Amino acid sequence: MTMPAPLLIDLSHTSHTRARTGVQRVVRSLHAALGEAGLAITRDPYAGTWRPLQPWEKKTLTAIAPARKRGAQWPLAARIRSRLRKLIGRPRAAAMPDNAGLIVPEIFSPVVARALPELFAATKGARVAIFHDAIALKLPELTPTTTVARFPAYLQELLAFDGVAAISEESRVSLIEYWDWLGARDRPIVQTIGWGVDIERNPHPVAARRDAAAPVVLSVGSIEGRKNHVALLDACEQLWARGVAFTLHLVGLAQMQTGGAALARIRALQAAGRPVRYSGPISDAELNAAYAACAFSVYPSLMEGFGLPVLESLAHGRPCLCSGRGALGESTRDGGCVALDPVDADTIAAAIEKLLRTPVELASLQAAATRRTFKTWPQYVDELRGWMFTLRRRS
Repeated sequence: MTMPAPLLIDLSHTSHTRARTGVQRVVRSLHAALGEAGLAITRDPYAGTWRPLQPWEKKTLTAIAPARKRGAQWPLAARIRSRLRKLIGRPRAAAMPDNAGLIVPEIFSPVVARALPELFAATKGARVAIFHDAIALKLPELTPTTTVARFPAYLQELLAFDGVAAISEESRVSLIEYWDWLGARDRPIVQTIGWGVDIERNPHPVAARRDAAAPVVLSVGSIEGRKNHVALLDACEQLWARGVAFTLHLVGLAQMQTGGAALARIRALQAAGRPVRYSGPISDAELNAAYAACAFSVYPSLMEGFGLPVLESLAHGRPCLCSGRGALGESTRDGGCVALDPVDADTIAAAIEKLLRTPVELASLQAAATRRTFKTWPQYVDELRGWMFTLRRRS
C-alpha cells in the first residue's frame, strides 16, 4: 500500500535548540503527532538551501533535558559540512520530495522569510502558517526590542501563505485587524484552530500531596515582562507578611531583557527567607511532577495568544488563577479557573488566599477541572490537515 505524500513542516529554529518555551513545546508536539504524515525540514543558512533534517537535528527535537538558553546552536562539524556542500557546487535550490503541502509553525526569522518563495515553489499543496499572537504590537514595552522591530515585517510576510491557522480567536481577530489597518486586500484565509494538550489524563486525579509543610502554589511560564511575575511575587509577599503559609514554585526559562525585574525580586525574597522556589526550565517529567505536587496554579500573564499552562494545569486536575480577558478568557469559560480582572498584586493575593483558606472552593474548582475535556495533539493534526486540504493555492 502506497503511503500518502507527507506534509512538510518547517522546524528551522526548533530543530537547533533544546529550549522549551511555549512555542517550541507545541512545535515539538505537533511534529510528534504528525508522525509519518509529516516531513521535518530546515533552512540551512550555511549551505544556502532547504533540506530534510539530519540525524543530529532530529536528536535535538527529542532531547529530554531542556536548555537554559533560547538561541539556536549549530555544531561546528555541521557548519563545516554545510559550507563544504555549498563550496563544491551542490544545487542550492530546494529539492523537496513529493509532498502534500507545507506547515510553518514557528515565528520565522528574516533569513527564513527571504527563502520562503523557493520553498513555496517546491511545495505541492497548500502553504499554511500558524499564527501565535500579536503581543509584540499590543505590549511592545514588555517585549524584547528585537521582536518588536521584526514583527511588522513578519505580519506582512504571512500574507504570502494560502492559509493562516490562528491558535485562538483573540489571535485571529488581532491579525485580521492589523491587515485591515495595513489596507491589505489579497489575503489568505485565517482559521482559528486551538492547540492540543500533550497530557495523559488521569480520570481520577489525586489530591495535592500533603507531605510538605505548606501547600504549594505553582506558576509555569517564561520569566519575562508580560508574564507579570512581579505582581505575583508582590501578591505572595503580602500573604507571607500576614502569616499565610504556602510555598510558591516558579518554573520557566528567563528572558533576560524583560524578566530582569522578576529575577531580582525572586532573589530578594529568597534572601529574606520567603518560601519561593525557582526551578528554571525543566523536563516534561519534572513538569508533570510539579503539577502533581501543587494545590493549584497561578498564571499571572497580562496577555497570551493561547495560554497553554492554563489548560495543562486543568488537565492535571489542578485549578488555575489567570486573566479573564482575551485568549486566556477563552480558556476559563468551561470551568476550573478563577478569572482575574485586573491581574494586579491585590487581586492575585485575594484569589490565592481565598483558595488556601477555603478547601470547599478549591475542591469545587478541582472537580470542574476534571470534568473538562481537551483536544489532543492527534486531534489537532486531524483538524489542521482537514482544513488545509480545503484550501486552494493562491499562486
